[in-house]
Amino acid sequence: MNTSQMRSRNPSRRPHGLVLAGIAAAMAMAGVTAQGADGRPATAQKIRASTARVDGAAIRANETATPNWPTYGLDYAETRFSKLDQIHAGNVKDLGLVWSYNLESTRGVEATPLVVDGVMYVSAPWSVVHAIDVRTGKTLWTYDPKVPRDQAYKGCCDVVNRGVALYKGKVFVGSFDGRLVAIDAATGKKVWEQDTIADRSHSYTITGAPRVYKGKVIIGNGGAEYGVRGYITAYDAETGKQQWRWFTVPGDPSKPFENDAMAKAAATWDPAGKYWVNGGGGTVWNTMAFDPDLNLMYIGTGNAGPWSRKARSPGGGDNLYAASVVALNPDTGEYVWHYQETPGDNWDYTSTQDIILADLPIDGQPRKVILHAPKNGFFFVIDRTNGKFISAKNFVDVNWASGYDKNGRPIETPQADTSGKPVDVVPGPFGAHNWHAMSFNPRLGLAFIPAQHVPLTLADNKGWEHNQKDSPEAHRGVGWNLGMLVNAEPPKSKPMGRLIAWDPIRQKAVWHQDYTGPWNGGTLTTAGNLVFQGTADGRFIAYHAQTGEKLWETPTGTGVVAPPVTYLVDGKQYVSVAVGWGGVFGLSARGTDRQSPGTVYTFAVGGKAKPPAFAPYPMAELVSGVKYDAGKVQEGQKLYVNNCVFCHGVPGVDKGGNIPNLAYVGAPVIEHLDKFVFNGPFVQKGMPDFTGKLTAEDVTKIQAFILGTADAVRPKKP
Repeated sequence: MNTSQMRSRNPSRRPHGLVLAGIAAAMAMAGVTAQGADGRPATAQKIRASTARVDGAAIRANETATPNWPTYGLDYAETRFSKLDQIHAGNVKDLGLVWSYNLESTRGVEATPLVVDGVMYVSAPWSVVHAIDVRTGKTLWTYDPKVPRDQAYKGCCDVVNRGVALYKGKVFVGSFDGRLVAIDAATGKKVWEQDTIADRSHSYTITGAPRVYKGKVIIGNGGAEYGVRGYITAYDAETGKQQWRWFTVPGDPSKPFENDAMAKAAATWDPAGKYWVNGGGGTVWNTMAFDPDLNLMYIGTGNAGPWSRKARSPGGGDNLYAASVVALNPDTGEYVWHYQETPGDNWDYTSTQDIILADLPIDGQPRKVILHAPKNGFFFVIDRTNGKFISAKNFVDVNWASGYDKNGRPIETPQADTSGKPVDVVPGPFGAHNWHAMSFNPRLGLAFIPAQHVPLTLADNKGWEHNQKDSPEAHRGVGWNLGMLVNAEPPKSKPMGRLIAWDPIRQKAVWHQDYTGPWNGGTLTTAGNLVFQGTADGRFIAYHAQTGEKLWETPTGTGVVAPPVTYLVDGKQYVSVAVGWGGVFGLSARGTDRQSPGTVYTFAVGGKAKPPAFAPYPMAELVSGVKYDAGKVQEGQKLYVNNCVFCHGVPGVDKGGNIPNLAYVGAPVIEHLDKFVFNGPFVQKGMPDFTGKLTAEDVTKIQAFILGTADAVRPKKP
C-alpha cells in the first residue's frame, strides 16, 4: 500500500478552527454568505441575494468544505461525502431532534433536500416543493405544480420526486406529469414552465431530480415499462428554451436517424422485432454526474423495452444504448462514449443508479474513474475519460452471470435464460441496488451501497405484441408492456437488505450490516467518520464508517427510503432526512407496523425536540363474510394481475404498503368494489379510473379472486 492510500485509510479530524476557516474560505470563493449568521429568520430579500449567487462556480467552491448542500449529490461528482466533522464518531450518540416538518403526504418520499444559507428546498410526492427555514423548521413557501391525480397510473413506481435543482435564484423541479418548472427561490412563484414530453400518446413521467450544468437545466424521463423511447433534454436555465435533446435508443429505421450515435445503435437492434413501435426504453429517469475539467456529463440509461429481449430484438444484439453509462458533451448534447453494463438486457437491469466520480490509484497509476453499482449486482470501475472498462465484481450474490471478461462483457449463465420455465433470477428486477443513493468517502476509499434482493421469477411471454389486449402480463390493463410473465411460479430465493462498505480498488466488501428486508434508504458519509442511513423498518442510523459499528439510532415512524444530507447553519452542523415509505416496492409491501405522513427530520448534537406522534398502520381483519362465485376466482386472478397486483400486492399474502392490501380494507369495500373501481373516491389520490377499461362482470371476478385468495390463506380452525 502506498503512502497516499495509507493516508486515505487513516483519516484524522482537523481541528475545529481550521474546519471553520476552510468553510469561510469556501463561502467567500462561492460568493455566498453565512445566511442568518446574525440569527435573524430568512427573508425573501436574503434568499434572493444568496441564491442568486448559486452557479457552477459556487457549487465547485462549496466542495472545499461543504457548508451547504447546493446540488442533488452534494457536488458535481455526486459523492455525498460531506467534509463537515462537528458531528463525529465520538459525539454522534448525542444527536437529538431539532425539528420535524410535515410534508402532508401519504405516498413515497424519495427526495434529497438542498440547503443553501439556512434555507431547505425539498420535494414531496406529486412534485410539490417546500422551502423551509432550517433555523425554525417553519414553511417559507410551497409550490404545487398541480399534477392531475388521475395520471398516477402512468408511472410504474409511485408518484415520487427525488429532488430539485437550484441555480441563480431559481428552483427547478420536474413534475410527475412531465413538465419542467422554474420557481423563484425567494417567493415560490412560477417563473417558467416547459412540457418535456414529445409524444403524449405514451406514458412518460418525471421522478428524478434535474441538474444544472453550465447554465442548462437537464432532465430525463421515465416510462420504459409502458413502451416509450428514452431521451434526455437540456433547457436554458434563464428562459426555459430547449437547447438540445439526445435520444438513448434508435427510432424507426425507415426514417433518418438524428445523429451518428443513433445510426450505430440501430445496428445492434433487430428490426424484425419492430422495436420502435414499443419505443425501445432506455429512459434516463435518475442519475447524472458532471466533470467540469473534462467537460463531460455522464448519464445512466434504463432498461430496454419490453423487458424480454427476444420480444423486442428476436435476432439478438446488444440493444444500445440501454442499460449503459453514456458520456455526453453538456454544451451540445453530443455523444462522446458509452459503456454498456448489461448488453441485451433481459431482466430490467437498469443502469440509472447513481454515478460517482472519483480519482483512484489503479495498478499504481492515478485514474479518473466512474464508480457504479447498478441493478445487475456488479460494482463497476470505468475510466471516465474514455469509457474503458477497468473492473467489475459482484457485490451481492448473482446467478445470471459468472463474471465479466477482460473486454468488460458479462459471462451469462444458463440461469439467465427466461425462454423456458420461469427463472428465479438473482438479483431480480427490483435490483441489487436501486435508485437509493450510494455515497463514497475518498478519505477511506470506501463506497457505501444500499444493497438488496426482492425475489421474483421471470419467463418470456411468448407471442407478445405491443399493447396486447388479451395478455397475462402484470399491469397490462394500465399500459405496461413487459414481454415477461412475473411470478408465474413462486420464487425460491430469499429477500435481503444490506448496507455494504465496498473497496472499489480491491473490489471487495470491508464490512456490512444486514437488515430485516429490502428497500432501505440511501446513504451519506462524512469526514466525522460516519455513515448515515434510514431503514425500511423505521429507523435512522449512524455507523462508524471504518468499522461498521452502529453508534446511534432513532425511530422515524415509518420506513425510510430517501438519503440524508448534512450542512451548516450559523456555524452549527445539522443532519436532515426526508422520511416517507413508498416507491415501487413500498406501494404494496412494508417493514414496519407504523404509518406516518411524509416528514423531514432535522438533528443536531444536543437537540431536545419531541418527535411527532407515530400512528399504527390501519388494517382491518382479513376480509370475510362476502359472498362470491368460486368458479370466477381463476378468471379474476388474471384480471387482478393485469390491473392491480403491483399496487395492492397479493390479497392476504402481502400486508400493504402506502397503498392498502385489498384483503385487509374491510368487507364493505370489497362488497361494493365497483364503487371504488369506476371513478371512485380514491381517483384524486392516484387510483386509476377503470371506467371503459373494465366491465361490471370483470369487477365481480376480481372480487372473487380477492375473497377466494383470502379464504385460501386464512388460518384453518383446529
